[in-house]
Amino acid sequence: MSNIQIIRDFVSIPEGTHRTLRIYLPDAYHESKDTRFPVLYMMDGQNVFNHPESALYHTWCANTAMDRLIAEGRIRPWIIVAVDHLPDRFAEYVPWPEPAVGAEGRGWLFRDFLVGHLKPCIDSNFRTLGEPHWTGVMGASLGGLMSLVLGRTHPDVFGRIGALSPSVMWSGREIFRLWDRPTGRWCKIYMDTGELERYWYYDIHLDYVEATTAFYRHLKGLGLGDHELRYRIIPGHFHNEEAWQARLPGILPWLLEDAQGA
Repeated sequence: MSNIQIIRDFVSIPEGTHRTLRIYLPDAYHESKDTRFPVLYMMDGQNVFNHPESALYHTWCANTAMDRLIAEGRIRPWIIVAVDHLPDRFAEYVPWPEPAVGAEGRGWLFRDFLVGHLKPCIDSNFRTLGEPHWTGVMGASLGGLMSLVLGRTHPDVFGRIGALSPSVMWSGREIFRLWDRPTGRWCKIYMDTGELERYWYYDIHLDYVEATTAFYRHLKGLGLGDHELRYRIIPGHFHNEEAWQARLPGILPWLLEDAQGA
């Protein structure tokens, strides 16, 4: 059966700290000893799985969703590597400072950890398919923003990007400037936002509907096609794990479907 391994005190050399990893292995990983599996990396690891050692309140229940989709034959088995966030999440998941909340931007260090240290370690210790079309990154809010950063700066590593309710308005919309052209590689990008995600946080007006719609139009203007990019506005949804949990089962079959033409 599927299981979740928790690795504590995993060293992050670029960040000079230790991290907690939560790794979901599907049933097939244990049953098919000669098979290699694609990998989805997810942010905010303590909020990802339905597990006794996860967050106390709502989580994404990604393991439950994956188990069900696999059993229904709607998706091939994937490994999920969920990375817990550190105490200063505002700095960790953003490469640029945000003066409105006094946050420095240390996201490049997290990128270096994920790309240069974590992924090579996972590929060395688990039976993975390491190519970019078999490797995804996903997160919500600032985790969604960081997923878009990783997909743009390392299309040679991450071919699939899941950005739920991404904070694309952060740091004066720097993400619009980072995505100044297509990656030139095979990719699938999923973005969404809840219809009710509009509120003030300190001096920042967080209108996720307006900002994410604008970013979707920006990407379309760069030439991304419908087979590469999907965007949804979800009626009645707020900005929380309960909403992302509800949306995840409808996202994974499109985002993680077998690559065509890769």
